[in-house]
Amino acid sequence: MRRVIISTIGTSLLTNQINRANPDEKDWYSHLRDTANLSEKETPENVKNIISTLKQRADAQLSSAKISQIRRSSAELNGIYGIYQENLSQGKEDIHFLIATDTAQGKTSAQIVEDFLRKQGVNNINIPHLSGLSTASTEAFSLGIDELIVWLQKTIPPLKESQYKICFNLVGSFKSLQGYLNSIGMFYADEIIYIFEGEKSELITIPRLPIAVDISLIKPHSLQLALLDAGVELAANETVGIPEAMLAEIDGKMMLSTWGQLIWNQCKDELLSGDLLLFPRLEYQNSFSSDYNREREEKPRVKLQETLAKVSCLLTNSNGDTSILKEHGGLQYDKYTNMGDIDHFRITQGVRVSCVSSQGKLILRRYGKEEEVNKNP
Repeated sequence: MRRVIISTIGTSLLTNQINRANPDEKDWYSHLRDTANLSEKETPENVKNIISTLKQRADAQLSSAKISQIRRSSAELNGIYGIYQENLSQGKEDIHFLIATDTAQGKTSAQIVEDFLRKQGVNNINIPHLSGLSTASTEAFSLGIDELIVWLQKTIPPLKESQYKICFNLVGSFKSLQGYLNSIGMFYADEIIYIFEGEKSELITIPRLPIAVDISLIKPHSLQLALLDAGVELAANETVGIPEAMLAEIDGKMMLSTWGQLIWNQCKDELLSGDLLLFPRLEYQNSFSSDYNREREEKPRVKLQETLAKVSCLLTNSNGDTSILKEHGGLQYDKYTNMGDIDHFRITQGVRVSCVSSQGKLILRRYGKEEEVNKNP
């Protein structure tokens, strides 16, 4: 079975290259420690030079070392070698994602691993850009984890549908990132990989546990959660009853927390493929409801309700002014030619909703394939 290997990347590949016996390098570790959370732009020039020198050393060491030495030099590669039983040729058909912090040191470490794997013939490698992910502060880390969860939700389900086995290689990286990904992996991974310390470095494989969200607890709050997911900021009294762990409060407004986003991603398909939710500033004509009820597939229903939540969010923010919808490129909101005041917007390529704007609301008329809606909007 083809696999997707998601490996967390630390910075030990760099720090292991410091020659601590060299007086000229005695302060290098402290320089790296003190700048570990800085982006490439923020990193001082002298530290960039240190990183560059250490990268060259790491590249040279990996290119000439035996497998046992490589595994001792890099926790990340130690895990990957363990997965393939020291035969990387087994992984040429697999997909590798390297998860690194959005820092100069994190990106450089990921680049070292990528370059080495490519030299071994493993070419399907990606380093996702997770803007701001660092351990500089709780806020920065939480925002970075939020972006990671969004990336996982977009990336992993389609690969699972294509029959890939999902493996989280958590041997490397910072403990804080490992901790989060261990929990997140229980939802997305088929197995989580750690490794024993020591000469033989045997794998510890944790299979996916049968974890499921109790949907009955959050189904009554489907509307509020769909709005929060779309970016609506609700007042605290509007989220009463939603499990506390799913919410975060910022400046007096409620938002989905990191775990709230994760839980919502796991159950939204079931919740959004049911009855139409009554989103603020939207009304449904019988013709629209009938079109929706004729759609039996889950994914189109979910996509429609996610789009309606976004439209509702935009109209709420603009106090009903539909010009904000025209500014949203994905919706392609526009007026029909020679059809009075009837407008339309896009759900997906080839799927449209027709509507009429009235008193700060959108009255939705039809939903379906573009050519069918256009004939009788």
